[in-house]
Amino acid sequence: MHSDEWNEQPNRSSGAKDDGKAWQLLEKVALAGLQEQKRARRWGIFFKFLTFAYLFIAIALFSPMAGLKGGSAKTGPHTAVIEVRGMIADQEEASADNIIGGLRAAFEDENTKGVVLRINSPGGSPVQSGYVFDEILRLREKHPDIKVYAVITDLGASGAYYIASAADEIYADKASLVGSIGVTAASFGFVEAMGKVGVERRVYTSGEHKAFLDPFQPQKDSETEFWQSVLKTTHQQFIASVKKGRGERLKADEHPELFSGLVWSGEQALELGLIDKFGGTSYVAREVIGEENIVDFTPQETPFDRFAKRLGASVAEHLAMWMGVNGAAPALR
Repeated sequence: MHSDEWNEQPNRSSGAKDDGKAWQLLEKVALAGLQEQKRARRWGIFFKFLTFAYLFIAIALFSPMAGLKGGSAKTGPHTAVIEVRGMIADQEEASADNIIGGLRAAFEDENTKGVVLRINSPGGSPVQSGYVFDEILRLREKHPDIKVYAVITDLGASGAYYIASAADEIYADKASLVGSIGVTAASFGFVEAMGKVGVERRVYTSGEHKAFLDPFQPQKDSETEFWQSVLKTTHQQFIASVKKGRGERLKADEHPELFSGLVWSGEQALELGLIDKFGGTSYVAREVIGEENIVDFTPQETPFDRFAKRLGASVAEHLAMWMGVNGAAPALR
């Protein structure tokens, strides 16, 4: 072997070592860059979360919608107004807690000369409606000098009328929709559809009738009859409360269909004794109560409260569906 060949061999070895060191250096640089990106991403997420939490807390604490609408405006004699708007149900704007909270605040205010329930609702839960009905009667008895007036705007049906019937007097417009004194519970049946697509329903229960409201199983005559008896009992409770609130003003003997679930125009409702007179909130405040200064006592939730309630309700609903306890609850509609 020539001497120049021996001289080339060390050079090759040295070049390989240099290449290895270069690759190691590049690898370290690349890893360092990736780690830096990960750290930056984590800090970015942290600061975004911190900003979101700060804004959310600020809105919750300083939102002008928190508490009663009236706020500091409750000065001097006034007519107190509480809104009953939308579906009457737990966790909704027209829940019993919200309506009762507004009623109590209005009655406890020494400057309140009269209370108006301004109603625009299709009804909802018989339980929530019953709570409000009972509380109105209790407050009327506790504060006999303060009258309660229900004013139905577009719609005062079913559970909403249940609440209105507890008032001293009910007012509405000629074209308002009033009544619907009945109870409903509805769902769907998918038994044949499941058979056509080859899907088998498997339900495991403890209790012979635990799954009797399951829409994926055939109905049984005995269970249908039982469920109808539940609705009938709720309907009778509804009718008894309306009669208690309206008394002899109702023309039930002349119109047996009064409690059939039909809804009437304001003009028809006046003839049936479902309402007392025509008029709106301003009219009642000015001409009936005699105090046209109106203060809104409707409780208003903060964005934080609404978010928390909706999150809790959503979790509870999904848990109920997973456990198979979610059924078609009766509703006053």
